[in-house]
Amino acid sequence: MRVRSKYAIILFFVAALVIIEKENNIISRVSDKLTLKFPPVDLVGLNSSISARALTENDSLLAGTSSSVLNCASPRAAVKWEDSRGPSGRRHLILMATTRTGSSFVGEFFNQNGDIFYLFEPLWHVERTVTFEPKGANAVASSIVYRDVVQQLLLCDLYVLENFLLPMPERHVTAFLFRRGSSRSLCEGAVCTPPKRGAGGSSERFPCRLRRCGLLNLTLATQACRQKQHVAMKTVRLRQLEFLRPLVEDLRMDLRVIQLVRDPRAVLASRMVAFPGKYEAWKKWADQGVVPDDEELAKLRGNCESLRASAQLGLSQPAWLKDRFLLMRYEDVALEPVKRAHEMYRFAGISITPEVKKWIHINTQSSPGSDNLYSTHKNSSEQFEKWRLALPFKIAEVVQKVCEPTMKLFGYKLVRDAETLANRSASLLEDRRHFGMV
Repeated sequence: MRVRSKYAIILFFVAALVIIEKENNIISRVSDKLTLKFPPVDLVGLNSSISARALTENDSLLAGTSSSVLNCASPRAAVKWEDSRGPSGRRHLILMATTRTGSSFVGEFFNQNGDIFYLFEPLWHVERTVTFEPKGANAVASSIVYRDVVQQLLLCDLYVLENFLLPMPERHVTAFLFRRGSSRSLCEGAVCTPPKRGAGGSSERFPCRLRRCGLLNLTLATQACRQKQHVAMKTVRLRQLEFLRPLVEDLRMDLRVIQLVRDPRAVLASRMVAFPGKYEAWKKWADQGVVPDDEELAKLRGNCESLRASAQLGLSQPAWLKDRFLLMRYEDVALEPVKRAHEMYRFAGISITPEVKKWIHINTQSSPGSDNLYSTHKNSSEQFEKWRLALPFKIAEVVQKVCEPTMKLFGYKLVRDAETLANRSASLLEDRRHFGMV
């Protein structure tokens, strides 16, 4: 009986060990998949510890993921990768903004330049694939992931997007790149492959607008990027300028950052129309007098403070950012689009082209598409203050209280009554010299 009990105990422990081993194997496989897609990050001090030398050796969060996940050794070998900063005089540009600040319109100033490989909101896929909490360490992690994806894209490694495209591309071909048609570079030349006949498997969610093209081949897009003189992108998903320091110091790039801002009152008014679900609390206040809760006010304050922190850092011109940051108000662009386009191009170190000036002239003199919330075709000098007639003064007053430090930094005047708010002949803009611009 004792012998049986002894063997029973041994068998029990053996069975337990087998079960534990199987669970460990399952956990290991899951962990490997997660690590493969999103490598572990030491969040404490990571941003300050990454040096330019480390980055030039491709030491980033995403280093190694593209080749292992995508198995793209063959396409990479087919692309002629260049040393240092690429072609002589190559510039890299980020247009950093938030939603409803006119970034799509201003981004077209660079999209229309045939010498620039321009990407429209490539981080959209990252945001949809990776879920982070808005505060604390997770917010830091999201900024780092965004930054490292941007780094790879500016270096013309478009394969990095395959980590975040759903469904996964097949042989580097995808039908799901967000707003492909908003990037001329992805809809011209060799990148615009002939569309396949028949509908089977060839429909594209975000097709090219002016030409019929086949599905996007990321290898051809990567080659096209390397052949262009400059690279630019616009994004509303990069919020903290300090996280871009490793990119500015990356010896493979010559990066400039334009932070585009807009009057917070105008931004809220536009978002209430464009995103009624997300801004339902504010709409209820405007329509029914239901005051938003503290959480909504905290979100507004957080957004304004984030913008102010980045702008203050940029305007202070620390050594690593000297001559590489430009603060641009959307209202100034709307009032003088050609003049401000020249200013941004001078800052970027890129020559403006006749095509860009022609596009600006055509798209700012009349407004057939102005009723479309996402149109880039509008009479900008007439459009940019229409919000003053729609936003109730009680909401404008709250925005002013919550965002006053940010508004003062950007040179936006406060109003004290509804009459002044609605009086469009009374300018709400301080002189550009208010924040060191001419």
